[in-house]
Amino acid sequence: MILADKIIDLRKKNGWSQEELASQLGVSRQSVSKWESAASIPDLDKIIRLSKIFGVTTDYLLKDSIEPEEEIETDEEDTDGEPVRTVSLEEAHTYLNTMRVTAGKIALGVSLCILSPTVLILLGGLSDHEGGYIISEAVALGVGMPLLFVLVAIAVSIFIFFGKRLEPYDYLEKDPIELSYGVDGVVKKQKAQYEATHNMTLVVGVALCIVSIIPLFIGGALDEEGMLPVLGLDLCLILVALGVFLLVKTCMVFGSYQRLLEEGDYSRQNKAEEKSSDAIDTIYWSVVTAVYLGWSFYTMEWHRTWIIWPCAAVFFGAVRGILSLIRRV
Repeated sequence: MILADKIIDLRKKNGWSQEELASQLGVSRQSVSKWESAASIPDLDKIIRLSKIFGVTTDYLLKDSIEPEEEIETDEEDTDGEPVRTVSLEEAHTYLNTMRVTAGKIALGVSLCILSPTVLILLGGLSDHEGGYIISEAVALGVGMPLLFVLVAIAVSIFIFFGKRLEPYDYLEKDPIELSYGVDGVVKKQKAQYEATHNMTLVVGVALCIVSIIPLFIGGALDEEGMLPVLGLDLCLILVALGVFLLVKTCMVFGSYQRLLEEGDYSRQNKAEEKSSDAIDTIYWSVVTAVYLGWSFYTMEWHRTWIIWPCAAVFFGAVRGILSLIRRV
């Protein structure tokens, strides 16, 4: 018995019409009709609500079996003998919801790091006496530096707090998994529905990062010694921060579907390679951070040293690509 037949059977056993069931679920009667005709399948949250309303397990609804108490294996082994963890519908649903909420917060933290030097850059421009401004360099540093550290501290707090919420799902990124029966199709449906939004967000985010350099060029062309280059740099960072926010958020959400489906960077082969790359990644980014902080504090040219991060990100991709090729040789 398939899901459509089970919904019909359980609805009739409870003596409900399609309208009554739809009302309890907060959907239209047409939605219930499509489910019962197998024209579409419910989303993850609707399947979970159906199981609670009917008093059955989600496994019973999703498995092509009439036995509600039938057990499924929770651990198997892949072809290499490594344990495979089975992910239930409820766990997949909770993970996707957690990732949707967390993605925006993590993206905000990254954007705050990019925006952190903007006030310092602005005050530094105003402290240029040759340009006719009256703010002293000491005032600029005294106000700008604390604000920089405050924004970075807020960002780090966000990373720690919301990173903890994702820790229970680390195995999705590192270990081989298998979705419970029927969950695969539901996750694929949600991924397909989000894909258009993901692609559009990628386009907008990348476009913002590309055009962010325009204010800097315009400011330098119109007023080489005045405030326009400074304002152009600040606007550049703001546009980059907005673009990165969109990119990080959508990639985290889309990546959550890929983790569950073991696609793209989260295929089983890539997971095995990632385990051997963790130490290299940690060393790489620790060195980059040390170089950034050392250079910045030595020169106090925070308006220039930020360029380390995009360069490091591009170089990191090259490093990972070379390591991947070496492993396959």
